[in-house]
Amino acid sequence: MPERPVTIFASFVPGEEHTEAVASILRRMREETRREPGNEIYDLYEADSGGRTSFHLIERYTDRDALEAHRAADHYREYRAEIPHLLAEPIGVIVLTEVD
Repeated sequence: MPERPVTIFASFVPGEEHTEAVASILRRMREETRREPGNEIYDLYEADSGGRTSFHLIERYTDRDALEAHRAADHYREYRAEIPHLLAEPIGVIVLTEVD
């Protein structure tokens, strides 16, 4: 049975004073990740809930190997080092596997 694509849903809640910095980092990640051979989707969304901004990524990779290649990329490691101190809470990550 062939391996199925892997989809990631990730949420980011920046600290109030770091909203633009988080947006900038995520936009940079979007551009870098879309160039990866195993990436199919890397879409960034912004939401306003009661005056609080949050960002959400929907990512799709051809398979788990492509996801692991993404996580090993320099731009991913740099982003993971920069972003945590800019957030009001930890990154929310859900890994989804296609059912049908």
